[in-house]
Amino acid sequence: MPATIVTLLSKPGCHLCDDARQVVHDVLTEFETVDLVERSILDDPDLNARYWDEIPVVLIDDQVHTIYRVDPDRLRAALAERSP
Repeated sequence: MPATIVTLLSKPGCHLCDDARQVVHDVLTEFETVDLVERSILDDPDLNARYWDEIPVVLIDDQVHTIYRVDPDRLRAALAERSP
């Protein structure tokens, strides 16, 4: 089974992004089959146009899971559903 991919969309200097990054890192320590990808919306014009006013955004397997604030219990539950 392929790994679940969690993508954190953020930008430098965003305090909500820093908070989200910490929550995501903390939760992901509990899962062996989850990979994290971090992308700055400043590096991708399409992402910037789509999410500039919604960051941070957490995607799970390219589907929006969270916008703005990451709830660790909700993220943990979503990842547990995908774990073997």
